[in-house]
Amino acid sequence: MSGPRRIAVLASGRGSNLQAILDAIASQALDAELVGVFSDRIDAAALQRVPAVLRWSRDARSYPSRERFDLELGDALAAATPDWIVCAGYMRILGDGFIARFRGRLLNIHPSLLPAYRGLHTHKRALADGARVHGASVHFVTPELDAGAVIAQATVPVLEGDDAASLGARVLEREHALLVAVLRLAVAGRVSERDASAWLDGHALFTPLPLDSPDLRLPPP
Repeated sequence: MSGPRRIAVLASGRGSNLQAILDAIASQALDAELVGVFSDRIDAAALQRVPAVLRWSRDARSYPSRERFDLELGDALAAATPDWIVCAGYMRILGDGFIARFRGRLLNIHPSLLPAYRGLHTHKRALADGARVHGASVHFVTPELDAGAVIAQATVPVLEGDDAASLGARVLEREHALLVAVLRLAVAGRVSERDASAWLDGHALFTPLPLDSPDLRLPPP
């Protein structure tokens, strides 16, 4: 492996997970290069976190079909030649053709302990169910929504008096560390997807790595 691995980020919102990636690269905690931020919203705040040369955005709603938008997005991504593509707060469902084009190097961070609470409103749903533990997952993207092989998870306790906002804020803090930790494994060539399973160092992961796993800890300077 020569030179840092190339990362592209898909984002629709504020970009706090993108910022965690940028900070990790800047501090040399993540040996990677950001090659582009891609969005389905031209006004996404995440775009303002990077120089204009790294921004690509289109209003997905103006396209006649999901397939047409995904094709243009995919071509722009391919031109950036990323090794890994990270969905970090990307709120648009990716079509089967797009996923097939980049399968095996598409990662997503999701605010729940998958397979629980796929889709939206995860914090509200966890509270409604009386869950005592909640968290976030990083998984490979597959055609079925939030159903790809989970690489790692971070947990937070659900506290008395929590609402969706307070619980979500604590989960988000853990998301940042979790995403960067998994990306360190990815850019080091240690993680892969095979036969719809996540693999680490040539061995299948039968359970997701916890955030405090030795494999996810930042090595000493």
